[in-house]
Amino acid sequence: MIEGRVNPAQTLEKQGITGLGTVHYNLLEPALIEAALRREEGKLGNGGTLLVSTGKFTGRSPKDKHVVKTPDVADEIWWDNNAEMAPDAFDRLHADMLDHMKGREFFVQDLHGGADAELKLDVRVVTELAWHSLFSRTMLRRPMRETLDSFAPEFTVINCPSFKADPERHGCRTETVIAMNFAKKLILICDTEYAGEIKKSVFTLLNYILPSKGVMPMHCSANHAIGAPADSAVFFGLSGTGKTTLSADPSRTLIGDDEHGWSDNGIFNFEGGCYAKTINLRQEAEPEIYATTQKFGTVIENMVYDPDTLVLDFDDDSLTANMRCAYPLEEISNASESGMAGHPRNIVMLTCDAFGVLPPIARLTPAQAMYHFLSGFTSKVAGTERGVTEPEPTFSTCFGAPFMPRRPEVYGKLLQDKIHAHEATCWLVNTGWTGGAYGTGSRMPIRATRALLTAALDGSLNAVEFRRDANFGFDVPTTCEGVDDLLLDPRRTWDDPEAYDRQAAKLVSMFAENFAQYVPYIDEDVKDAAIG
Repeated sequence: MIEGRVNPAQTLEKQGITGLGTVHYNLLEPALIEAALRREEGKLGNGGTLLVSTGKFTGRSPKDKHVVKTPDVADEIWWDNNAEMAPDAFDRLHADMLDHMKGREFFVQDLHGGADAELKLDVRVVTELAWHSLFSRTMLRRPMRETLDSFAPEFTVINCPSFKADPERHGCRTETVIAMNFAKKLILICDTEYAGEIKKSVFTLLNYILPSKGVMPMHCSANHAIGAPADSAVFFGLSGTGKTTLSADPSRTLIGDDEHGWSDNGIFNFEGGCYAKTINLRQEAEPEIYATTQKFGTVIENMVYDPDTLVLDFDDDSLTANMRCAYPLEEISNASESGMAGHPRNIVMLTCDAFGVLPPIARLTPAQAMYHFLSGFTSKVAGTERGVTEPEPTFSTCFGAPFMPRRPEVYGKLLQDKIHAHEATCWLVNTGWTGGAYGTGSRMPIRATRALLTAALDGSLNAVEFRRDANFGFDVPTTCEGVDDLLLDPRRTWDDPEAYDRQAAKLVSMFAENFAQYVPYIDEDVKDAAIG
């Protein structure tokens, strides 16, 4: 049985997916929430939100992500970072999953990845859970309803959490699999209800496809000056570093909070929604994001709530520290309607330094920017990935290694060329610890970070005096209006300056050891910018 609106030449049966029960095509939000409640997938929350739990997986499973090693991609994929799967193993996985799906109810959304009409990717998302369909519709870009009659997907994502892979039969690590087959234009996801796997799979697709078109895919948020799309800024960073929070600036127009591309025409959002962490979310600090947690259609994921009043507890991380809400971009009052802007004047690289060594902001030369982009230093925040319970220092190249199918130098070179061509100013911003390492120091004050970013983006920070950092060689401002001067010199925030020196030496050594892997592939100016 078919329900909903679909191109009759592009039904699942025409794709070879046969024998299913009722298939719901492109249902809108009210129908998807009704279906989720009927199927007991979640609970209706205050304001018409949907309260759901993702079970045993409350974060991504990067070690269970596989790329099928077909001849067309064998020489292009960064295999040190992407687990390979044999084509015949994928075929068995695909056939077994389709057999498992027979007779079951499924939901289909036909969507776009990318706001630029010339570069967008048409994606079909097939889900076993109604709320996953709502999530996909929220997070990707929604086509005009009338275009669905002719929609032809370029790639298809099939998400079936009730199916478990067989590692021996399917050539995978565990029963959980995210398998990407670029040749067959197909992604299979099984044995995980964590919805973030869907959106990151589409991001990975774009990360593979766009570089060949001269487009830089970026794990970043972005905004621009109100009324001035030519004055844009991008914020690179892994989950938990502040991409969503810092780009949602009421004095600037929000382009997007997580995934963007940079083409010859400027920057553009990949998504149609935001996926914000809600732990410790406060109305006074982030009123618009907070407001979405009581708006119709918002997916509230893995949050504890009062069983009677359904009031959310933003401080209870007993389910996970990775509690989130997914809401359409238009719920933010200053969000861009087009999802596009000009070439960025400022590039911000966000890091969460658990060592308490890095200053709250530093200005980078283009070569230093490449060094820190390839290094991708941060700390994994609790709950973002399965098994992470407290911040762990890590190097994730390009600030998004789990989503990078190509070698990091490919993305680094693209970014380097665009920085030079458009004369962007680059900044490194630490949203991690100050006054000591994790467990001793305290988290960087959000007000100070916002004040520093405001000064950087409006150009006023360039006018103050800078000092050269003794450990990393970048320039650090000595003063900024609204920020305690002491905070700008992290060594002075420690009770024991010599302990800071030891910690800084340790971090410098970690940077140098990690960066050695890129030295054979980079330009001389970036080698000269290397530390240690």
